[in-house]
Amino acid sequence: MSSLLINEILTNCTYTDKILESFIWPIDSLPDLERIEAVNILIEACNVRGSEENRDKLSPGVRALLWDRCIPLLRQISENGLHKNEPGLKALHALCRLLSSCLALLCDSGEVEKLTMITLPVFQNLEGEDCTQSKGQFDIDVAVEVLAVLLPSLTSDLELLVKLTSCILSAVKVLSDDRVSKILVRVLFTLLNCVNDRSRTDILQRLWLDLCTWHESEKNMTVTARTLLCLIAVSDYLFTPSEMSLLHDRHNYLSDPRLSQSFWVIIQSGLTHRDNVARKRALYLLKKCVALSEAENMEFLASSDGEMCFFRWTPSKSQVLQKFWQDYVLVMETLEENQIHVVRPVLNRLNTLIETTASGKKDAALVHPSWLLCVYQRMFHSENKAVMKEGVHHLLELELLKCPVFALAFSQFIVGPFMDVLSDSTLYHRSTNQIIGECPEVGLKLQDFLVNFFGSLPEEHKGSVLLQLIQRMGSRHWCAVPLLFLSQALARLLPSPLLGPDGLQALREVLRCTMITHQVQLRGAAQCFLLHSALCWTDVQAVTLEEVFSFLVHFRYDESLCRGTALWKEVCDWFANNKGKFRSAMGKSGTMTPQEAELTSAATEVEVASLQSYTQHRLEAFLTVPASTEQTDSLPDSGEAELLSLAILLSADVEESPGRDGGTQETLERLLLPLLDVLRRLSTSLYLPLRKSDKSLQLLLRLLKLRRSRTGTDPETNADDCVAATVSALVLTVVEPVQNFIARRLTGELQEVCDVERAGLYLAVLRELLQEFSGVPWYHGNMQQSFLPGLSAGSLRTLSEPSEQVPSVRGQVQRAVAMAVLSLLCEVARGKVFNASLSLGSLREHFYRPEHLNQALLKPVATASDVDDSPLLRDWGRVAAHFIGDQWTCLSFLQQVAVPVTPLEAPGLRAALQAAVEALSLLPSDLVLPVLDFMASVLPQMAVCEENHCVEAVALSWKVVQGLSSNAHDFWPALQAFVRLAFHRAALDLIPEQAPMLTTTIQQIGCELMELSEVKSGVFNTLISHCCRTWLPSDPGSEARDDARFSSALTHLDILKEACLHGPVFRRDQRLIQEVQVYVEQLGDQCAANLAITRDEQFPRVCVLAFLSRLQPSNELHQALLEKLVLQLVEKDKGIAKSKARYYSNSLQHRIRNRVWQTLLLLLPKLRREFVVGTLLGYAFEAGFSSNQASVKYLIEWAMVLMLYHNPSHMDHFWACFSGDQEKTKTSICTFLSVLVHMSILLPRLEDQTGQWRKALEVILLWCFSHNFSVRLYALLALKRVWGLEGPRAAAEGVPGGADALGGLATIIQACLNQAEAMQNTGNAMKNWSRIQEHFFFSAFHPLRDYSVETIFYSFPRLSELSDDEWIPPWKFEKMAVFSADSSLPVRNPVPDLSQMHPGDWIQQDKGELEPEDRWTEVQKKITAWRLSFHEQEPQLAAQQRALRLGKLTSALLVVASLIDKPTNLGGLCRTCEIFGASALVLDSLRHVSDKQFQALSVSSELWLPLLEVKPADLSAFLQGKKTEGYCIVGVEQTANSQSLQDYKFPEKTLLLLGNEKEGIPANLLQLLDVCVEIPQQGVIRSLNVHVSAALLVWEYTRQHLQPTQ
Repeated sequence: MSSLLINEILTNCTYTDKILESFIWPIDSLPDLERIEAVNILIEACNVRGSEENRDKLSPGVRALLWDRCIPLLRQISENGLHKNEPGLKALHALCRLLSSCLALLCDSGEVEKLTMITLPVFQNLEGEDCTQSKGQFDIDVAVEVLAVLLPSLTSDLELLVKLTSCILSAVKVLSDDRVSKILVRVLFTLLNCVNDRSRTDILQRLWLDLCTWHESEKNMTVTARTLLCLIAVSDYLFTPSEMSLLHDRHNYLSDPRLSQSFWVIIQSGLTHRDNVARKRALYLLKKCVALSEAENMEFLASSDGEMCFFRWTPSKSQVLQKFWQDYVLVMETLEENQIHVVRPVLNRLNTLIETTASGKKDAALVHPSWLLCVYQRMFHSENKAVMKEGVHHLLELELLKCPVFALAFSQFIVGPFMDVLSDSTLYHRSTNQIIGECPEVGLKLQDFLVNFFGSLPEEHKGSVLLQLIQRMGSRHWCAVPLLFLSQALARLLPSPLLGPDGLQALREVLRCTMITHQVQLRGAAQCFLLHSALCWTDVQAVTLEEVFSFLVHFRYDESLCRGTALWKEVCDWFANNKGKFRSAMGKSGTMTPQEAELTSAATEVEVASLQSYTQHRLEAFLTVPASTEQTDSLPDSGEAELLSLAILLSADVEESPGRDGGTQETLERLLLPLLDVLRRLSTSLYLPLRKSDKSLQLLLRLLKLRRSRTGTDPETNADDCVAATVSALVLTVVEPVQNFIARRLTGELQEVCDVERAGLYLAVLRELLQEFSGVPWYHGNMQQSFLPGLSAGSLRTLSEPSEQVPSVRGQVQRAVAMAVLSLLCEVARGKVFNASLSLGSLREHFYRPEHLNQALLKPVATASDVDDSPLLRDWGRVAAHFIGDQWTCLSFLQQVAVPVTPLEAPGLRAALQAAVEALSLLPSDLVLPVLDFMASVLPQMAVCEENHCVEAVALSWKVVQGLSSNAHDFWPALQAFVRLAFHRAALDLIPEQAPMLTTTIQQIGCELMELSEVKSGVFNTLISHCCRTWLPSDPGSEARDDARFSSALTHLDILKEACLHGPVFRRDQRLIQEVQVYVEQLGDQCAANLAITRDEQFPRVCVLAFLSRLQPSNELHQALLEKLVLQLVEKDKGIAKSKARYYSNSLQHRIRNRVWQTLLLLLPKLRREFVVGTLLGYAFEAGFSSNQASVKYLIEWAMVLMLYHNPSHMDHFWACFSGDQEKTKTSICTFLSVLVHMSILLPRLEDQTGQWRKALEVILLWCFSHNFSVRLYALLALKRVWGLEGPRAAAEGVPGGADALGGLATIIQACLNQAEAMQNTGNAMKNWSRIQEHFFFSAFHPLRDYSVETIFYSFPRLSELSDDEWIPPWKFEKMAVFSADSSLPVRNPVPDLSQMHPGDWIQQDKGELEPEDRWTEVQKKITAWRLSFHEQEPQLAAQQRALRLGKLTSALLVVASLIDKPTNLGGLCRTCEIFGASALVLDSLRHVSDKQFQALSVSSELWLPLLEVKPADLSAFLQGKKTEGYCIVGVEQTANSQSLQDYKFPEKTLLLLGNEKEGIPANLLQLLDVCVEIPQQGVIRSLNVHVSAALLVWEYTRQHLQPTQ
């Protein structure tokens, strides 16, 4: 019902109460929107038109309407959630307007207070977003709208205002951003606009203090984002210009937040926030503060006592500060782009910021350094890794940190966020100008950075900062590569006593936790650097020797701290130089555990003066064991024995170091005297505690292992190692009692569950003794004659005893120990140290019985005397598995080594093979190695007669090996055993007719193995090395035997072909690991980690090429293999050339083709001439016409030259290549012109040299006039070289009539050459002419002289800009394989010409570096409205009505473009809005309409579309006004909570707010939005033009609301 009709009714009827009664809806019914609006219009009209008497008469009805209709309806809307859909939301807004009209008519504050008491409890005791309201209580959204109506009437009640403010603050902390924004806009804004100045100040002060307290107590991202949201909302009230304070009483004036340090902490937290909206809000506040400070231009300082000020403004430095903050905002805004090409040009402005920050003294610094840290942290958090890397490089080069003040200010940032970003492995990739094996650029810069940083820190802070940095390394999981380079950088620091016990503890955590899962080689290298650092930093007067060795024991001898290395020598020198300086153990605080106290009690009773005294007392404490110790104890922890053995050997090596008096033997005898005394008494003293004997044997075992130096297998080195020799001599004196004790214990005394683990210790000691003293004659004889046979016989007796009906612990433990003993004896016998027929001959009778195959070890039945809760008893399955595994160790030995044993019959073999297959299913994957070894020896005899069993065995074995791929410790031995099994010589000799299923299975597994090699480095190395040794052993026998071995290679050419084409094409992360491993290898002896064996991915190619180089062309089998292999390589190249796969530089296709032609070049001298001419020469010509990358093109051209040189009679075939269609050949003719550049090599081999020379000139001249510039250059270069051959030229002139004919030709040639030289005046043409003449292929390269392995596989790939992981250096051919180098193909190049050339093709574009100022001009500076008025203004609307008069249909869509400032965008937007019928377009100024650029795109649409003018400063009030009219405010912005355009349903009354082209929607307007909508994207650019974005949303709105008739 319209207002005109209601006014007419009121005019003609005086009974307004009756009219109201007729309008009101019935109780308990849900009125429609039209009725609610009609009642509201009626009451508004009565309130305006009626007299006081009429209003009083109407008051009872209005009061009843309020309490009986409106409030129940609001509760109904809340309970049913009706306001969450568009009709319900419209009804809510209409009901609130009716509520406001009712309260205005009643003019009774009592009603307002009652409603307030109903509404406020909703805001109290909020616990979270999902909290439910009590029955009868308003929903939070309904309460907000009701409270907005009540607020204008509550301004006089101060107590209520305080309560209301507290409710707002409570809601801000727990509700969602959307609801908080609604509360701020609808409640807080309304409240601040209604109250007086004093009340407004009190509210703002309370709000400000509460927000600061909240942020200080709960510093997290959520609190920061919410705090910024609130500050943005009240920013116009908080930041009041100083002249405004003159209008108010000074008691009512709010203190400036800029004076608070907490405010700047909030701003900086926002600038580094992970959410882009929070960052935008923080930057908005910063810009507002700067603009206000600039406008005031007064001395301003924000700091606390003793701290540098976070923000200051000095009038005398106003221009400098203004420039700084403009650049700062520009940098921060640009970083939001996340695109490196946008960010990089702005980074030179960061240098200006640094200069400004560094200016001034500490107490007068213009800018606090923390602002720079915000920039760096923002770059570190960038989604674009390139931006992050740019930030890291910039900080590493920061000269500002050489100043002590700034180094200290940056220290917490360095050990915090900077350390976090340094843990990203992607930072450590090589730069484009580095080759494999060089230290990455970040690694080099990091070394200099840490040296400068710690060198600049004040002395009193260095230790604490270093400790924090190390603790940071141990507090998170670092990848291997970042930790390696950080450790290396720390090792470059100057020596200084900075670390005490806490520092060693922190380093121990890094070793114990952080590095435990790293690759062996990288972990070892990092250990070396960290140990060197610890030696340089440790304050020896602050640490005890106990603490030092507790740290050193974490360095593994097989990875880093190994005798004979430079690192070990460094540790020895460190102890020698610090003798007597360590802190006494008596000064140690009483924080030791009981175990530590027991072990170090003797050491703490005296003053430890030296390393020897510490070791001596430590050994005495170690061997001190109470006599009452139980004999059934489990083994002691071996860590103490590890520590003590390390101390003993270091003590001895310190005495042996140069400059000392020597006395190593006496030192060791004195140190080891307690140990040797215990070992001598092992076999005689019946009362020796078992724990003491265990500990002595643990220490003996560790000494025998650790005493070996890196070159411990070299006898000459051992002879020179006085320490190792002395240890061996001393141990030899006690070897008999030790072995007698072990033999006694192993042959009957071990009866408890814990003895299984103890038996492992005894066997490990026995293995070391047998290996160490096998060369001692008396010891060898004793072992051979009595000890080993007796031990073997005793073990066999135990195993031969009848099985117990009820398995006991004693019986089963003895059986497990006996089997482990026999397994050890077989392993020792396999090494051929002892005669197996004498000591192990009786094994045959036991193990060859069928009932003993996979004989199980039964789990014992626990009795009352047994320890039934023992971990070993609970894990008895592991003991049983080892029992079976030990059986197969013995069987494998007997089948492979024991010659006197009679071979098994066929049924026995079949049973054994079946049992082996069963064992693979029974055993854990890490125990299958002996089973695989056994099957490898049996399979050749069973391959034909028992094919099914063999197929099952091979397939199951492969499955087991695949399951071990994630376990490096067990995978590689298992893989080697499997390759010996599946690719045994007998299996390779099989042909499909003999065993079709087995050969098919092996071929399939070979393909799967090659696929595995693509993701796991080193897999293919195992296969190809085994096959090459099998087919062509390095120590061959007779020729017939060689041919028999070699013949199977012809049926497995696929393996050789794949090896020729194998190469490193890793994922980026895998490539990083490989490159860093190469870098570690090149560190050489300075890194003890190089003891580890690496698996080079180039080894398969090196191995197969070495294999091919040893083939003899005179051998028919060898020649047949070479020719078949070449044909397969040619077919592979043809397939790639014809495929449609992307063939770009360094792609997989490019690399494979390059490897094909490298192999063909290598094989050329070994191929028959007929085969080369009939097959390879023609294909080279064919390949020359295909599209080839530069490296492949040079190899093809080289191959053509060599083949034509050795087959000059086929030169006519080469000339035929020039007779093709020029349009079809295009630039591929350059390949053949390049061959003619080397005509000087071919011409002496030709018969008619003069004729061939003239033929070359004629052919070349035809191409000198090609329309293609590149072809002309090649032709001119060839012409210059061929014409310059004086011999043929003189011979041609000497022919009768030749001078005249040559004279005409000479004129043309000379004109062409003059044209080429005249290119010096034509810019790029001249440069290209010079470059092609200087190119390596046409200058330094000689096809015959430079024919070598080095040129093919290293020089050519390097000079043709092939990826450096394709370069194979010549030393690999010399060291990795047996390469047959003869005079026709040497390994190394005879001359260094090519090695001195630089890479690069001649076809280049001019790439000049831009000057800094030129680069700066390319940056689009963002327009920032800093000087806009912050005062609210009423919008002045100017609408055009032409379209309405024409009756054009329009929608309710309102498009607001006040933030857009480009006329072209506004013109296009105006046209779009007019076409789709928007209700109006809002601009910041109507003056745009007269702009020519606007008119060019609008094409008169502005004449038919209502245009409104709203200034950007007025947008906040304009949007709030539209909210009250029922509009849904939709923003086009990418935020964390944005909805996708394809999912969002537009309300009918939609206001579409468009952001600025550069800044988007300002932070102060974001909280006014009801929803943010973003457009789904697939590309990289991340943003659309604002007009395009608006057009997509306008159309989607129109599509959703389009009527069927339209």
